[in-house]
Amino acid sequence: MQHRKPGTTDHHSPARAGDAADVIVVGAGPTGLLLAGDLAVAGLRVTLLERRAPGISNLTRSLAVHARSLEQLDARGLADELVAGGHPLPSIQLLAGAVLEPARLPTRFPFVLITPQFEVERLLERRAQKAGVTFRYGARVTGLDQDADGVDVHVQEEDGATTYRASYLVGTDGVRSTVREALGLPFPGRSVVRSVVLADVRLDERPAVPLVANATADAFALIGNFGDGWYRVIGWDRHRQIPEDTPVEPDEIRTYMRLALGSDYGMHDVRWSSRFHSDERQVPRYRVGRAFVAGDAAHVHSPAGGQGMNTGLQDAANLSWKLAAVLRGDAPDSLLDSYHGERHPVGRMVLRSSGAIIRMAQLRTAPQRALRALAAQVLNSAPPLADRAIGMISGISISYGAERGAHPLVGKRAPDLRLAGGTRLYEALRGGTFVLVTPADEQVPAAGPHLVRASWESARRTALLVRPDGYIAWATDAADPDVRAESLRGALARWTGAGRAATRTAARP
Repeated sequence: MQHRKPGTTDHHSPARAGDAADVIVVGAGPTGLLLAGDLAVAGLRVTLLERRAPGISNLTRSLAVHARSLEQLDARGLADELVAGGHPLPSIQLLAGAVLEPARLPTRFPFVLITPQFEVERLLERRAQKAGVTFRYGARVTGLDQDADGVDVHVQEEDGATTYRASYLVGTDGVRSTVREALGLPFPGRSVVRSVVLADVRLDERPAVPLVANATADAFALIGNFGDGWYRVIGWDRHRQIPEDTPVEPDEIRTYMRLALGSDYGMHDVRWSSRFHSDERQVPRYRVGRAFVAGDAAHVHSPAGGQGMNTGLQDAANLSWKLAAVLRGDAPDSLLDSYHGERHPVGRMVLRSSGAIIRMAQLRTAPQRALRALAAQVLNSAPPLADRAIGMISGISISYGAERGAHPLVGKRAPDLRLAGGTRLYEALRGGTFVLVTPADEQVPAAGPHLVRASWESARRTALLVRPDGYIAWATDAADPDVRAESLRGALARWTGAGRAATRTAARP
């Protein structure tokens, strides 16, 4: 099987052989860094290829980290540090006065964290380096070939061409993904808004709320407070649709703020700005042979709802443990097909929800805007409806399908359960292992080194097997000990390659 990007590079010309790896990850944004770090923590050899030179920051469009992503970072020991440097928002005021309240979410992180993307990358890069990921900066992928045993990735580096080989490849290289192009994957969709301006600025006047947004007939704008004196501004004007390479001027930003928000809040000191267009696109397949795409390489959508980086992080969390299990021999290669099966519907859902928000912001006529105001009133007067909306946007309510006859908890997100010994579930997940939660007096079979055994702090009798990404793989409430034991043995055999070694006991990290 061969996949080559059209271009001038001749893959048959002499090239150095790069270090062999179990997995090559292309793209050192948040998705790639989390994935590479997970795989290295699992003991795998990982090479991360990034076309940027070392020390050059990634374009920081994201400013929001949602609750489910914070839970994933908590399972890696990073969430508390990130939260300490960010600005938590327990409520969000949206268009036409609509309010969503993350404070009502059933999570340790009942807020939206406002923090620049580079802070997320800083923590994930540090973790990946510590775990032993091999970084190759200034590495531009020019094509790839697959065979039955692995993937050859052809790369142009400063000192010449190199070919890297691995058992699997993951493209996390963004909306202009060279991996996606080399695989021949279509990226169907369309642009939904053009000439959107982003900028990080200082303000003389502090907005009344940490996140303020509004839309008029011809413009919309958003201001987010990073909490350190800097603010993120997003602005758009229906009548100012100009090329993306046109420099963003401070007066242009002020104009958008005045049009949509009624004030420029004394804006000054622009430290960073960008102009971009927003597409809605998704690949039809997240897997092609031994290659995968994740994050913006697989799906891209409007920034409305702040779901882009978060969806990519959760793609990585879903795929990493599956790759580790297959490469260790604990699971068949077919497990990797479930990555597409579980994450493609989520990507489609995010496209629809973010698209609905951005279209609401672009409504122009008075009747349309009146309907928008009515929708905001309905949302504010119906807490269950608002809770459902923030549950999906935050990722807390996202679940995966289960087989017919499975326990109702299977496929659901596991909350941060209190465990015996004073620890929490997401602390027990920090080794990248499965966690088996049972009553303290229940005997369980040995199931290998990639399982942590934990007990309920309470007297609850349900038994749970929690996947490394924090979703429930198996559960039972059966009272008959023999039925419970047989069901558990089957679950352990399926998910963990059971029976090779004794389990470890969850302990306070």
